[in-house]
Amino acid sequence: MTDQRLGWQAGMTLATVTMILLAGCSGDQGAPDPTPSGSATQPTPTPTTGTSTPVPTTTPSTPPRTSTTPPSTTPPPTPTTSAPGRRVFRYPAAWPFTSEARAADWQRSYRSGGHQPWHLDAAETALAFTQGFLGFKDIKLITSRSIRGDEAHVGVGYQIDTGRKFTAAVVHLARIGQGKDAPWQVVGTRDTDLSLTAPRYGATAGSPLTAGGRITGVDEAIRIEVRQASTSAPLGTLCCVPAGGERTPWSGRVTYRGATDPVLLVVASAGGHNADIERFAITAVRRS
Repeated sequence: MTDQRLGWQAGMTLATVTMILLAGCSGDQGAPDPTPSGSATQPTPTPTTGTSTPVPTTTPSTPPRTSTTPPSTTPPPTPTTSAPGRRVFRYPAAWPFTSEARAADWQRSYRSGGHQPWHLDAAETALAFTQGFLGFKDIKLITSRSIRGDEAHVGVGYQIDTGRKFTAAVVHLARIGQGKDAPWQVVGTRDTDLSLTAPRYGATAGSPLTAGGRITGVDEAIRIEVRQASTSAPLGTLCCVPAGGERTPWSGRVTYRGATDPVLLVVASAGGHNADIERFAITAVRRS
């Protein structure tokens, strides 16, 4: 009896252990797989248009500073520069006009009656100056011309018997006055192998006047004249300064009288080999 009871209790104990083990296995199979650490607590970020490429904007990232200066109630000052389109003449008025007012007088006469149209042509003005005013009759040719806006450089020269042409000087001109019919004005020369560097261009000079420069040539004789646009004859003359060599300095002192124009012309010329006048140079000075 005792052996039967012990066998029954042992069977019951084995059955109970078996049921507990079966229940534990059943619970592991039904539970969900664990989620990897961190993935369940971090939501997927929503894409935005500003995180990859910045979008340009006209609004500055830093707000502009506010001025501490109160606005002015007075109008701005009048500019000192010339009005747009207004021509400014920057040279001494050498020839043929002694001022912008004189040039305007010619413009009125030209508009009313076509008086002296050659003032509108830079090349004709250069020849009129050389032949008519300076009296260099052998210089009849235009050997070159360059016109850029209101500036012109015109070569004038002569031709010898063999047909060869020479340039005596390159005359510098500029337009003076306003309007499309502003005339050309002689203001100087572009010097080469005969230069006139004294007196300095635009300087104030009185009488007597020392002129000088450099020359390249053989057995040269340089003539110096002081002139003004309002009279045809020279105010003073010095003939002549002997010179020669390679870029050799030369100088001479000339006395003049009767000057009335505000600007005077100093003229240096040389020749006598192939023509009476073979080279010349001019500069402009202000009368003292």
